[in-house]
Amino acid sequence: MIEATFQRIARGDFFLIAGPCVIESEEVCMQVAEHMTNLAEELDFPYIFKSSYRKANRTSVSSFTGHGLNNGLAILQKVRSRFNIPVLTDVHETGEIPQVAKVVDILQIPAFLCRQTDLIVQAAATGKWVNIKKGQFMAPEDMAHAVAKANTDKLMLTERGTTFGYHNLVVDFRSLLILKQYGLTIFDATHSLQQPSGSGNVSTGQPEYVIPMARAAVAIGINGLFVETHPNPQKALSDAGAMLPLDKMKELLETVLRIRQVLE
Repeated sequence: MIEATFQRIARGDFFLIAGPCVIESEEVCMQVAEHMTNLAEELDFPYIFKSSYRKANRTSVSSFTGHGLNNGLAILQKVRSRFNIPVLTDVHETGEIPQVAKVVDILQIPAFLCRQTDLIVQAAATGKWVNIKKGQFMAPEDMAHAVAKANTDKLMLTERGTTFGYHNLVVDFRSLLILKQYGLTIFDATHSLQQPSGSGNVSTGQPEYVIPMARAAVAIGINGLFVETHPNPQKALSDAGAMLPLDKMKELLETVLRIRQVLE
């Protein structure tokens, strides 16, 4: 099933990357993975589970960052094995890459690290898929340099909004079309609506706009969506103000899949 997922992605099927922001517990990850796997089977789309074993970019030193590399990877391995689905996680340092690549199917380069040459080169050298998030500070055409550094066909590029004044992001939908010139393009529907440091010591967001923004991005012709979701976002330990409730995912997917069918 994992190989079949990537075969479908490679031939152009619309796909979804979704999961909780950070690995809070095995229970939360399993609940999200089970729900999303069932939706993927019901609605027939390729699905990739995502969660971070550590969040290195936090506003406050007191913010929850995860349970560590070893514990996080162990939970990702369980998700992958139990549901037979691909998994994605972030890498922040080159020294982590060999260990992480043994477990996950996609190595993600966080937005703030998208210009880190060694990180991109070594992630791509594993032979695994790589997803590079466009930095909030970058023009979309500048991602051509990141693509050249990766030098791999197993590459995804993700738009997650551009800094627009203090504590705010905006999405220039031209960016999605520019990124498509360089490869598979994903729209991050939740981080694009994040409000960095919006409440002083933590980031907030506007999840009420996730579904409309996702609709617009799919209508413009993206390859896939990235959505952070949680059974109870209000109790989430990271990005509580931006994630889409798990029980809203079916509404989102039914809508965007209908739009995708019209485009085809």
